[in-house]
Amino acid sequence: MPQFRPLIAAATLIVLGAGPLLAQPAPPDAPPLPAPMGHHGMKHSPIARLTVTGQGQATAQPDMATITLGVSTRAATAAEAMAQNAEQQAKVIEALKAEGIEARDIQTSGLNLSPVIDYQDGQPPKLTGYGAQNSVTVRVRDIAGLGAVLDKLVASGANEISGIGFSREDMAEAEDQARIEAVADARRRAEVMAEAAGMRLGRLISLSDVQMGGGPRPMMAMRAEAAGAADTPIEAGELAVSANVTAVFAMQPADAPEGGEPPAPEGEGEAEEAPAN
Repeated sequence: MPQFRPLIAAATLIVLGAGPLLAQPAPPDAPPLPAPMGHHGMKHSPIARLTVTGQGQATAQPDMATITLGVSTRAATAAEAMAQNAEQQAKVIEALKAEGIEARDIQTSGLNLSPVIDYQDGQPPKLTGYGAQNSVTVRVRDIAGLGAVLDKLVASGANEISGIGFSREDMAEAEDQARIEAVADARRRAEVMAEAAGMRLGRLISLSDVQMGGGPRPMMAMRAEAAGAADTPIEAGELAVSANVTAVFAMQPADAPEGGEPPAPEGEGEAEEAPAN
């Protein structure tokens, strides 16, 4: 039917001509179109947060003692004081090695030579000799035999013992247990506070380990006293290690349905939000 061909061609031209009209920019005074709301553009209501700290503590038995001991001598001259001191200290170190103390556990920690001055009322100061001191720090890995070792060291010539401390070579297990206790303590505190506020504790948003200084500390006093012919008694006690954590939890209304908490915004939990000024 040839009479309909012009109409079809005209309709085709009208449809094809509509494309450029749709692509024309909007007038300058036209209001902006709203941005499409995609997955990342979804907005959530603010989440109530609760920040708490938790503390945990664990104990461990010490397996090593550190003592500082030395020799102090006095003589008329500096050379004599040093020579006597060296001879006496050598005997002490020999006694240490004879008791099974390895060379890596013996370290010189002090060496001093000084004049000995006599001060009397109404008299000028008078030089009476020289004093020499030589001290070593020793790690003893057999705590059970420490008392007998001390007695033998004194018998060999050591006349100064200035300190004793206890430690454990590997505290990793005790530190891990302390962290477990700290996290449990943080959650317990958060649950109590959320309930008191009429809320329910939600998901954990962030958790951080708070580094503490000082290291393990003794739980009770230690003693090292002379006891006649018996070995010097040594009480090692226990070592305590502490851990602290900071936790941030989300909170929900107490009547909110289970699992109805809004999803976390993108990136939440990776870093704490900066506090508002």
